[in-house]
Amino acid sequence: MPEDKNLSEINIEDQKIIHNNELNLFESLVPVVILMALLAYNIFFVDGQEWFGGYTNQYILLMGGLVAAAVGFFNKVSFSTMIAEVWENWKSVFVPIMILFLVGALAGTWLVSGIIPAMVYYGLQVLSPEIFLPASVVIAAIISIATGSSWTTSATVGIALVGIGSALGIPTGMIAGAVISGAYFGDKMSPLSDTTNLAPAMAGTDLFTHIKYMSITTVPTIIITLIVFAFLSGTIDTSGSADISNLLVTIDNTFHISPWLFLVPGIVIAMILMKTKPLIALGTGVVLAAIFAFIFQGDILDSLSTSKFQSIINAVLTDINIETDNEKLSELFSAGGMNGMLWTIFLIICAMVFGGIMDAIGALAKITKSLLSVATSVFGLFASTVVSCLGLNAIASDQYLAIVIPGKMFKKAYEDKGLAPENLSRTLEDSGTVTSVLIPWNTCGAYQSSVLGVSVADYAIYAIFNYLSPFTTLFFAALNIKIRQLVKK
Repeated sequence: MPEDKNLSEINIEDQKIIHNNELNLFESLVPVVILMALLAYNIFFVDGQEWFGGYTNQYILLMGGLVAAAVGFFNKVSFSTMIAEVWENWKSVFVPIMILFLVGALAGTWLVSGIIPAMVYYGLQVLSPEIFLPASVVIAAIISIATGSSWTTSATVGIALVGIGSALGIPTGMIAGAVISGAYFGDKMSPLSDTTNLAPAMAGTDLFTHIKYMSITTVPTIIITLIVFAFLSGTIDTSGSADISNLLVTIDNTFHISPWLFLVPGIVIAMILMKTKPLIALGTGVVLAAIFAFIFQGDILDSLSTSKFQSIINAVLTDINIETDNEKLSELFSAGGMNGMLWTIFLIICAMVFGGIMDAIGALAKITKSLLSVATSVFGLFASTVVSCLGLNAIASDQYLAIVIPGKMFKKAYEDKGLAPENLSRTLEDSGTVTSVLIPWNTCGAYQSSVLGVSVADYAIYAIFNYLSPFTTLFFAALNIKIRQLVKK
């Protein structure tokens, strides 16, 4: 999850890589193959809601963890070692899980206070359908560069943009793809982002050399992304001005809309820019929104079936539904509170079990080392790095490990090929940072899907910047464009 340092609060760069000489490549891949087979079966042949009360992917990850544990026992890995590694993984996601709970509370209170409806109301008047998608990319990119956080971007402007675009009749998958593309561009290029600091630390270069060198592949990729979204904006069938007028009237009749409502998101974003811990910033946003609900939306609170105070508590903990005379808006103006985040939180916990056991038995190191062994050419080295990052995002379900493990394993190989370390740091970001959001059970994919209310399957094809980035870095490597050599001192 691409956040600033005070979000993760872990020294991931100090993480040790566990090797196990008893383990061979075939054994390392057994849990991965079984996991992927079960996930594929669930996706293509079974409706996920029919298994285990809708928690299918969570149980599949636990099954994969059991298989990995069996492989570990067979290769003399102790149970205590596996538990210790799982515990380390759980500790690393404790703060993000707390943030997920707060984001659920934020969505509920920002709805009942009228903040989200106000964003939709004013956004409908400013963002026309013809420019909405590329504008969403640019807005998300600006916020993400400023905050260094794609998570914060999605939890603030991302939610608003999905609401505005949905009211315009734009498919939510497209909107989420545009938001994520812009958010991850900004996250990659911001010196405030922890992954942007982590990648050069792993490769052995400095931050601003890394950012400058990364722009060589990142800028063309975001330009292509903007062109594609501009084209998509011209082809989609939107609701039209008459429907927009009706939506504005409905929102205005349902909520008390005022520019003062923007004070709350403004304060939250300002706190994040001032390096306030995200837990404190988001918590402040929840409390202020609750206060604003009493001030601005007394009629809404009176119309709900419980007392005003209980309605606020429901918005924070369980759910809130604001009925309007427009079906589209009634669907939009509903939130699940903290309870709505439980599915995502369980997914992250189970993913950390599988990734922790795979790390503890030495499987992650074995798979990465095997990829390194087949990298005989310069392009092969870049390709092996990309595949390693992609694989670890899927296997370890953690973006940090997808940067740390290949960074440590491939560093010497780049030096041996006479390649400057920024080649490695750029490749780690182009393939590790941005692709994490394309994996449904990765912490980033689970978070973005839950916050934006759009499944990974729906937005993945439109997250153009994210899936195009690895191809761009391989294209430059194949044609030997801007591949910097080591300068001998």
